[in-house]
Amino acid sequence: MCGIAGFTQFRGPRPDAWSLLRSMTDSIAHRGPDAEGLAVLEGIALGHRRLAIIDLREIGNQPMASSDGTCQIVFNGEIYNFRALRAELEKEGVPFRTDTDTEVILALYARDGDECVHRLNGMFAFALWDARRRRLLLVRDRIGKKPLYLREAGGEVAFASELKALLRLPEERRRVRHDAVVDYFFQQYVPDPKSIFEGIEKLEPGCCASVTADGVRRWRYWSPPTEHDPRLDSLDAAAEALLPVLEDSVRLRLMSDVPLGAFLSGGVDSSGVVALMADASSTPVTTCSVGFDDDRFDELAEARALAAHFHCDHREFTVKAGVERDIERILSFFDEPFADPSLVPTYHVSALARQAVTVALSGDGGDEGFAGYEKYVLDAREHRIRSRLGFAARHLPLRLLARGLFASRLAVLERGASFLDAIADDPGRAYFSTNSSMSRHEWRALVRMGAPDAFHTYDPAARTMELYARAEVPDHLSRIQHVDLQSWLPGDILVKVDRMSMAHSLEARAPLLDYRVIEFGTSLPSHLKLLGNEKKRALRHALARRVPADVLARRKRGFTPPLADWLRGPLRTRLHDTLLASDAGLRCFFDGRIVRRILEDHLSGRRNHTYCLWSLYVFERWWQVYVMGEARIQPASMDTETREVVVT
Repeated sequence: MCGIAGFTQFRGPRPDAWSLLRSMTDSIAHRGPDAEGLAVLEGIALGHRRLAIIDLREIGNQPMASSDGTCQIVFNGEIYNFRALRAELEKEGVPFRTDTDTEVILALYARDGDECVHRLNGMFAFALWDARRRRLLLVRDRIGKKPLYLREAGGEVAFASELKALLRLPEERRRVRHDAVVDYFFQQYVPDPKSIFEGIEKLEPGCCASVTADGVRRWRYWSPPTEHDPRLDSLDAAAEALLPVLEDSVRLRLMSDVPLGAFLSGGVDSSGVVALMADASSTPVTTCSVGFDDDRFDELAEARALAAHFHCDHREFTVKAGVERDIERILSFFDEPFADPSLVPTYHVSALARQAVTVALSGDGGDEGFAGYEKYVLDAREHRIRSRLGFAARHLPLRLLARGLFASRLAVLERGASFLDAIADDPGRAYFSTNSSMSRHEWRALVRMGAPDAFHTYDPAARTMELYARAEVPDHLSRIQHVDLQSWLPGDILVKVDRMSMAHSLEARAPLLDYRVIEFGTSLPSHLKLLGNEKKRALRHALARRVPADVLARRKRGFTPPLADWLRGPLRTRLHDTLLASDAGLRCFFDGRIVRRILEDHLSGRRNHTYCLWSLYVFERWWQVYVMGEARIQPASMDTETREVVVT
């Protein structure tokens, strides 16, 4: 796990190349505290920060050159099948100097060229410079676990693991992308391939980019499969076929030359991963859990019981005080506005884990791959009603009724209005609306008349609708899963895990996001994933002989903090002062009177505007740092903070 950065020099060497490259890598030093590597060559500058996981020797540092010296690579991630690939190459006479997966990528590229990406099983983003062709190959893993930002300008391309490194370029002008701001307020993140700034984009998951003096060519090398496997026609058949895939996925991710453990929430997915780790390991699994001083949000008891069941070396931490201090520290690791509240527990569980291990396995991916979210149940009900009514009977009548209910400003009626709105909409737009943190009605009321045109004309549902319409799958559930796998998962879930784990120089691995597991999930008939209220049917059935029955039957609680109470309590003063400041950037876009009304309604307890206020707060803090240049918020130290830990 590492951080990478660099830039092309097709038009000749930059006089500031060395100092600029070092500045870029210094900005992402938390991603790789073990070593720094820089190379300024004809046509390219490559920088690397290393978190040593495999082959800890200095010989494993990067940039790394191919055996003939014609290629150089900087690589972030892990290739879990690299030993099998290496054995295959050694049979063909290929020599190796190190025991790293990085060198295997170089050798595989020498043999297969761009097609080498199809052989890689892992999480990765890499930049490979081919001096013979004067060409840079940029690659991002299939699922999007590792980030890669690109900036094209003046015939040159710069790249980095995090946006902050590209902002070190002296010629970079920070022009906020207004449609990306709209996306953020509806989804709480900026979706790929956009970034919050004009001129900087993310390479999408499962994509490559070829960079030469003639320009950039992008292509997709992987997409989630769209056909159901007819052989998987029953729960027993699906479970029997799935379990060995899960076991192998976990086994591959136990590869490490440093201490390794797991995040444990007490839910199905993380419990399943820990169970399979315990089966494959000869020593107790180190597990880490975080809870809150609020029974409504705390799962520590469940996690503790599960850890005892599998004889784990268990550690836990309860978030109690210092929320206002922690929030500023946590937000400092996001270069774009990002408001998923679960970033808080993810940050703390990563800090806890880093005190004992350098690598932690997580349960991420089970909900997206096997339909585990409650939103899938709710959307299925809405879709059944929508299908029975037909377009003419539902579209205009229900839309008009919903508009009247919204106008009442009564919370109970607004919930009904949202439901009617979803029934009236087309399926793709309805799915977007159901999962948005803000309704179209709230948005229209909030936006001021003089806001940029995009705030009035841009449709943030367009991307979801495009993905929904493009999915060549047989049913509605498969379509919305297809949407989530290409938007919500890489744009929200994986960004959160990457930034929060890397904030503590911790490598997070997700066995349920092995591309073979994802392909298995998408190949299942929908009734083997969701039937009525029963979610993740095939996954639960596959884990039935490994995980206690009460865990498999447990209702999903989510990994969220008591945010509504925090905004009325420890964050109250800061929230008020930030949103109502006379120089707030929010005033460029939103009606200050509406912001004040929403804030007062929430603080008084009359209404619950948690997600709207939290999104406004996060955006304003981001604006002050990245647009106004405020110096008060600095990236947190990469030193792991001391905390009181309970070990059981």
